[in-house]
Parts: sequence; structure tokens; C-alpha cells
Amino acid sequence: MHSLPNDHTGARMKRLRLERHLTQQAVSDLAQVPYSTYTKTEQGVIPASPHLIAAVARALRVSVDTITGQPYATELRADELDVLIRPIREALDVYDLGSDPDVTPRAHRLLTVDAEALLVAVRGGEIKRTAGQLPGLIHEATTAAHAAPGRERWLLLASLYRTSYDVTSKLGYYDLAALALARMDWAAERGSDAVFGGMYRYMRALTYLRDGEYRTGKRLVDLGLCTLAQADPSREREVVTGQLHLGAAVMAGRSKDGGRAEGHLAEAERIAVATGEAVSTHWLAFGPTNVAVHRVSVLAELDEYGQAAQVGRSVMIPADWPKSRRSHHYAELARAQMWTGDLDASFQNLLKARKSAPQQARYHQTVRETYAGLEAARRQLPESFLSYGSWLGA
Repeated sequence: MHSLPNDHTGARMKRLRLERHLTQQAVSDLAQVPYSTYTKTEQGVIPASPHLIAAVARALRVSVDTITGQPYATELRADELDVLIRPIREALDVYDLGSDPDVTPRAHRLLTVDAEALLVAVRGGEIKRTAGQLPGLIHEATTAAHAAPGRERWLLLASLYRTSYDVTSKLGYYDLAALALARMDWAAERGSDAVFGGMYRYMRALTYLRDGEYRTGKRLVDLGLCTLAQADPSREREVVTGQLHLGAAVMAGRSKDGGRAEGHLAEAERIAVATGEAVSTHWLAFGPTNVAVHRVSVLAELDEYGQAAQVGRSVMIPADWPKSRRSHHYAELARAQMWTGDLDASFQNLLKARKSAPQQARYHQTVRETYAGLEAARRQLPESFLSYGSWLGA
């Protein structure tokens, strides 16, 4: 039996369906997903895939958050993370009010060092620390940019808005994450930086990926590539271009367009050969490893789980790779192995995801859905499996 039988994704889908007086067949038809897949997901027999969640959300005309139950309020309160969200929202709200007379910003060099440290921290899985320090730094940078406008000051502010997106999206506050992205674009435009503009469009495209709005996401990818083409040739430009192709590959995979996904992967691979591992360039972790990791994700999105698991097992993660990216890869590999029936290996990778970045893994939708799938199919899994579920709050 499911640990929380009334609060898994399938149960929420059922409640929403009944509220709209729809049959399972009607939702299946509206979402354009197989009837058996929908019914099994609603019953909690199989976990909900990202593709199905987005399709059902569109069919029922609700947000994806309504289906997934995010943000996970109980766990956020227990971890004392919920109290850190309002200060971030308030810092984002004052973007256009000019200099704050009560704020005396430090030297630009010191602000830049702190902003870079937060980029590193959030990729190291230190979400709580980052969320706590972020609002004050945004207030300083906002006042500094308005008091003495200049390219570097605006781009510093854009970087902090990007970190706001990282924190809020990882914790499931997607409305606030979208606002942070809008602020990032606003500041990047004032900094007149084409590479930052391309990165913004990459990140915005990911929000449409999550919502299943693949056509809009593709348009953003195309716009991002055009924006990057306007930048001066550099390794930085190539890294962001390659990352944009990786995001586009996952989007194509989720929309079940294998040919287009492979085309984007091939282009990203070509670029990665030239750039090599570029972990710290905008902290995108672009390079051959990230191409390999994204290939696993694309194969899983195409429902080619056996091949995804096989490729995933062969990926060698560099020692300097960000813990957040490492954790995400283990979660994706666990998902593929769960679908192939390799339950023990799947659970071991969930443990690796938690060990790499526990704060991220606890709120990661793929981790939760994979755990739900393992729980539905569990056969002699270890006692630690149940304690993992208690830790997740699932």
C-alpha cells in the first residue's frame, strides 16, 4: 500500500478528474495518453512520468504544480525553508524602485565574490544557505546598479536573479521562479549581454518543458540560438549554445520527437568536443559529461528505459562535477532502472542522489515519483527503503 494513499500524484489526478465530472476515458482522450497508462497511474500502480503529468495538467486545465502537489509545504516547514521564501520574493519586487536610502552596498568586487559563491553553493546542493543569504545580496546589488548604472553592475544583478530562479525552482515555487527569470531578463537587457540573453532563453524554455508547452519551448530555443549568434565568438558563447541544444534535446525527447532530439544531442556533442569540460563557465557544467548525462535523460523521455539504463551506467562523473548535477543524474538513472525492473539498482541510485545533494533530492519530483514506483513494485527491498520514504515525506 502507498505510504500516503490519499496524497500521491495519481490520487490528486483522480480528485481533479472527479471535480470536473470526467471519466478516466475522457481524461485519457483529452490528454492523449493511453487509457491503461492513465488508469494505472491514477491507481498508484505505476508512477507518473513528466510527460503524463504535463498532458493531464493541460487536459484538466490546471497547473503542473496542482498535479504534483508542489511546493511540498509540510517538508518545507520541517526544514525551515518556507520562511526563507518571502524575503526572496520581496527582494525581487523592488527591482525598479531605484536606490534604497537605507542600503549601503559594499564594493562591486566584494558583491561579485559573494554572488559567485552563491552560484557555487546552490550547485553544491546548499539550498538553505543560499536562500538565506540571497535577499540581502539582491538588495545591495539593486541599490548599487541604480546608484551607478553600468554593464557589470546590471550583469551582477542578473546573476543574482538567476540564483533566485535556481533556489525557488528546486524548492517547487515555480511562480516565483518565473518571476526571477523575468527579473534576470530585465537586468541582462540593461547589461547588453547576448550570452546572458541566450542563457535566459534556455532557462525560460525549461519552464515550458515542465509545463508540456513544447512548441513554445522550441520557439524560445530558436530565439536563444539567434541571440547567441549575435555575441562575439568565444568559448563562453559556445558553452551556452551547447547547453541550449541539450535543453532542446530533452524537450524534443519529451515530445516524442526522437529525430530532433538526436539532432540537438549531436550538435551539443560537436560543441563539447571543442570546449572540453567547462564546469565553471556560467556554472552550466557543460561538456562531454553533460552531453552523456543528457543522453540518458532523452532516452528516458523517449521511453527507451533499457537503453537509458545501459548508457547511464557507463557515464563517468568527474570529481569536480557539481553535486546538484550529480544528484540529478542519479535520479534520472534510478527512474530508468525502475522502469526496467532493476529495483535494487534503482534504489541504490536514489541513495546516491540523496548523498550527493540531500536538500535537492528531498524536493526533486523525479526522486519522489521513482520512489513511488519502487514502492508499488517492491519485492524484498531493504529496511532502509522505508526510512528513505519517511525522509522524503512520501
